[in-house]
Amino acid sequence: MNWLEKLRDEAQRPPAQPRMPLLWNGQVIGTVAQGFLDTVGVDCLLGQRIVISQKKTPGLGEVWSVTAPDASFGLNALAHRLRETGLSGPWRDEQIAVCTPQGQRVATVERGAVRVLGVATHAVHLVGLAPDGHMWVQQRSDHKPNHPGKWDTLMGGMVAATDTLEQALARETLEEAGLDVAQLLHVQHGGQVQLACPSDEVPGGVAYMRERIDWFSATVPAGLAPVNQDGEVQQFQCIDRATLMEWLVQGQFTPEASLVLAQYLQL
Repeated sequence: MNWLEKLRDEAQRPPAQPRMPLLWNGQVIGTVAQGFLDTVGVDCLLGQRIVISQKKTPGLGEVWSVTAPDASFGLNALAHRLRETGLSGPWRDEQIAVCTPQGQRVATVERGAVRVLGVATHAVHLVGLAPDGHMWVQQRSDHKPNHPGKWDTLMGGMVAATDTLEQALARETLEEAGLDVAQLLHVQHGGQVQLACPSDEVPGGVAYMRERIDWFSATVPAGLAPVNQDGEVQQFQCIDRATLMEWLVQGQFTPEASLVLAQYLQL
């Protein structure tokens, strides 16, 4: 098995332990590890008129159901409870859209809770080229909670609940690379990458990642160079195709960036 086959296999793996559907108003909005919510003490939310209970549902079997005055209110109260008990991922103070499998948005929730609640997320990446065909890549800060020090595409970030895909592309490109998308040449949508695999954001195999990445490509004009604005990038380098392939084979890129770059390179 070569590096890319292994990477693609790792991006599509079942949960580390059995998971149960998480429902709002009878609709699946995520999943939780079996027995996990029993350890969180969700009964403390009853005073806020939030009921998180286990029940049997036709067609789905045993599920966890959230009942609250408002879906976002209930899910964010649960997220704060997870944080209090040390069972959330890194806290970002950023809201992520919560959707049904059909794509209907029903709520938003703190980003730090999405993996442990199995909420499907949406991310955006930008493959940045130089006019001579070299590629701009970034090295992630050593302080990043996920994949510190790894190499990444020119830009990669989550689509926040307040953003459209295009707005997220523009915002993240400005924050991470200091570049205005309007300054870039040949900006085009390149494709999608899907991931469904265990996440290590929370120890114990209780977190699961379900994410769709939309990636774009663009050319950074001569005379322009990326400059980080948010402290999440160590450095940028403009590398040739041979170096890019060498780093991919060596596993120096994040899994998400590797899959995006493999698609771009049509590997």
